[in-house]
Amino acid sequence: MDKMPYGEHIKALTKISKAIASDLYLEDILRLIVAVTAQTMGSNICSLMLIDEKKKELVIRATQSVSEEYNKKPPLKIGEGIAGKVAKTNSPMVVKNITKEKEYKYKGIAKKEKLRSLLSVPLSVKGKVIGVINCYFPKSHDFTETEIDLLTSVANQAAVAIENTELMVKSRVIQEELESRKKVERAKGILMKDEGLNEEEAYLKMQKYAMNTRKTMREVAEAIMLASDMKRP
Repeated sequence: MDKMPYGEHIKALTKISKAIASDLYLEDILRLIVAVTAQTMGSNICSLMLIDEKKKELVIRATQSVSEEYNKKPPLKIGEGIAGKVAKTNSPMVVKNITKEKEYKYKGIAKKEKLRSLLSVPLSVKGKVIGVINCYFPKSHDFTETEIDLLTSVANQAAVAIENTELMVKSRVIQEELESRKKVERAKGILMKDEGLNEEEAYLKMQKYAMNTRKTMREVAEAIMLASDMKRP
């Protein structure tokens, strides 16, 4: 592959920046990132793997590959294989021929899919690695600094997008939890006033009703509040 023109580098980053700033879901953003990266880099497979914190494994989350065998590759432990090593060391790795690289885990798939060279770059936010992005090429390839820089820039942007999305989700969950608590407190107050119960009795009554009807405490609280509003003249 010829050295990538600087203009193509900028175009690819602009496309990815627009996707990240859009209202797309994270899965769609990740798919767009691998599609644009594969097209710009000229790679036959581009995959984005994220770390499962509980299992300490790298799992494929997005790829433009149509190879079912590649897409169903088992997860890698941190430190295992090329991508696992990249995640552990937080530094890019270049492999000219993965079929001869002893640390590469899936040589059978590589031969079948005609994968030869690999550029693997960490996704990191504030020094913390959250995943890896991989670009495979069908021929032995000497990677230019421009190519490594492009993939590193893509990885940095992807990492920020993932981190922001996760923070938004956490923030939404916390907000919903606070709203639920407020409603439960208000419903408890209604029961205490209307039925002469103390705080514990009111809560236990709601809890028992929730279990019997298989509803959440929030749903029970909303029903109590609605019934109370309907009683008002």
